[in-house]
Amino acid sequence: MDKRSKRADSSYFPEWVTDENEDTFATIVKRGVVDSGKGPFKKRPGKKGEPSIEEFTAGIKENNKTLLAKAITLVESNSASHYSKGREILKKIDPDPGRSLRIGITGPPGAGKSTIIEEIGLELLSRGNRVAILAVDPSSTLTGGSILGDKTRMERLAREDNCFIRPSPSGGTLGGVTRKSREIIFLCEAAGYNVILLETVGVGQSEITVRSMVDFFALILNPGSGDELQGIKRGVMELADLIVVNKADGNNLKRANMTMSEYSRAIHYLQPSTEGWEREVITASAIEGKGIKKIVEIAESFKNNTKKSGLFDRRRKDQAFNWTISLVEDFLKDNFYSSKVVRTRLGEIREKIINGKMLPTDGAEELIKAYFKS
Repeated sequence: MDKRSKRADSSYFPEWVTDENEDTFATIVKRGVVDSGKGPFKKRPGKKGEPSIEEFTAGIKENNKTLLAKAITLVESNSASHYSKGREILKKIDPDPGRSLRIGITGPPGAGKSTIIEEIGLELLSRGNRVAILAVDPSSTLTGGSILGDKTRMERLAREDNCFIRPSPSGGTLGGVTRKSREIIFLCEAAGYNVILLETVGVGQSEITVRSMVDFFALILNPGSGDELQGIKRGVMELADLIVVNKADGNNLKRANMTMSEYSRAIHYLQPSTEGWEREVITASAIEGKGIKKIVEIAESFKNNTKKSGLFDRRRKDQAFNWTISLVEDFLKDNFYSSKVVRTRLGEIREKIINGKMLPTDGAEELIKAYFKS
């Protein structure tokens, strides 16, 4: 019997501690309780395997939030096997996309997007809707990680049975959305959510990506002076169907009204984002709940008007085709960078470019040639 079993308190040293240094080694292991099999507690059954495609499909259609969340994780995964299973699930489900309303919400950091989205969500629920909120958080360019704090900020909505909140990292994707946002929208619609709120990471140059996914697009702004107009990309304003000046309360009320007037004048020089729809600028206060009902009413009016004109259905068909193009582009990009030849040449070409021995255009041409030869 070795020294490991002679300790008075039944503790012992890890197996990898040698006899020579165990006297000076500070870590010991406490022996656990040995299950005699005679106690009142039964062993827990083993972990159930991954649900089948059929179980995922049935669960999503029955609005099983756990299975919906797992399916979203599959389509978001970078694992080829996970995404393949996610695609099989997408093939099996058959949502009625024309029944839902997809609302995109963007705005600069600090505009109160999450707070106003919670109020909009609660108002939509009070009108008998089922609401899915897809909140996109920016990913770190260094680690790829994300805070994903929107679910904790929307505490009241998180407790609602008819609401599903899914925070996702942007993964560095431009446009303020995740790479798999379209798939996630599709899954949520299959689960019976008839209003999808897509919150983006903030104003950027590629917000047209969001526009290509949603029916109604709202821009949330802070109260500010006319100088703020310079900080908002004209293209983003042109894409918006509604501009909301948030935080119109307390000491900000006067500034919010002035900002609304300035933007109201500015939009007359912009092209309409939707044919036959007149863009509005309104004020709101997420904290006081002011203007929230008006936002929801404008969104519902937008859906009714565009449905009547046929634009709603035409835009949905365009969105479906844009999804196809997006999938092709993703496949080509992944295929290119996963090529062994490209990975091998990439480091060599990088060194030449940063040392001034090769032009970036020549580097790109060499990589493309190497890819097609492989």
